[in-house]
Amino acid sequence: MQTVPTLNNPAPLPAGLDSMIAKSSNRINAVDKRIINGQTDVNQLVPFKYKWAWDKYLASCANHWMPQEVNMQRDIELWKSPNGLTDDERLIVNRNLGFFTTADSLAANNIVLGTYRQITAPECRQFLLRQAFEEAIHTHSYQYIVESLGMDEGEIFNAYHEIPSIKAKDEFLIPFIDTLTDPLFRTGTMEADQKLLKSLIVFACIMEGIFFYVGFVQILALGRQNKMTGAAEQYQYILRDESMHCNFGMDLINTIKLENPQLWTEELKAELIELFHKGVELEYAYAEDTMPRGVLGLNAGMFKEYLRFICNRRTTQIGLPELFPNQTNNPFPWMSEMIDLKKEKNFFETRVTEYQSGGALDWD
Repeated sequence: MQTVPTLNNPAPLPAGLDSMIAKSSNRINAVDKRIINGQTDVNQLVPFKYKWAWDKYLASCANHWMPQEVNMQRDIELWKSPNGLTDDERLIVNRNLGFFTTADSLAANNIVLGTYRQITAPECRQFLLRQAFEEAIHTHSYQYIVESLGMDEGEIFNAYHEIPSIKAKDEFLIPFIDTLTDPLFRTGTMEADQKLLKSLIVFACIMEGIFFYVGFVQILALGRQNKMTGAAEQYQYILRDESMHCNFGMDLINTIKLENPQLWTEELKAELIELFHKGVELEYAYAEDTMPRGVLGLNAGMFKEYLRFICNRRTTQIGLPELFPNQTNNPFPWMSEMIDLKKEKNFFETRVTEYQSGGALDWD
């Protein structure tokens, strides 16, 4: 007699279907992904949960460039000419390269040896891999400028040991690098997760979001006066990259906050506000050191305004209050133009550039 299936006695599944269902139930669901402390397989990129990270990865790839593409001949002639640059302009170039030759190496080490290990979202890891490569390109770019100009490599590459204003910025960053690059560091506790969040904020918002901007303004101001145009062109591309890094970092930070609201304590916010104040002070000291007198239509006082303006942007973007509420003026509005190169000849008029995703980035 044939048994009739009932609720208590269901019909058997077709052969093999039960194992297929079991396999399917073990597959990754996008909703289960987490930026940190995720339990899903970090090797499986899809299904996407953090599409913004993948989109930024694609945009970065579309904006690929290499230093050797930029002709340095005019820079070399200007640099070697006794009357090509003033002493103050030469100081700016020397100090800039002294800081940046090491800064992007520090950033790369922090990504590869620290941040990448702690992030459990494959889409975000994909961007971090691209970012690490871009940091290598930036270091290559500074070396290319130094070598092209025939500068003293020992002096430039040791500036972070020997120039107090550069050394102070790097010493500010080192503890946060050491936290993440410690092979024993693991997330998963309140204390460790807050340390990770704090380090991410220091690097995305203070290092890449504040510490780089005096140098960017100075070299790009030289370029706007048709001086050191090859170096300025490379700095413009680096500014584009770093703007993306900064924006990605803030998206990462804000998503971690959303997924782990318990981390965003009043104590942590107070500590971060202190760090932002310190970051502005250090970068302003660097501005005073690199520009003891007015040059290029710039002076250190203008940078005090600019750094406060930038700091307000950074803090509000991650949910902190403006630290300088009276600073609403941006003394360098032309800097926002440097980020968008889409289908335009760049403002140095050295070569045609076409970034495929120029409109994808916002100054904010």
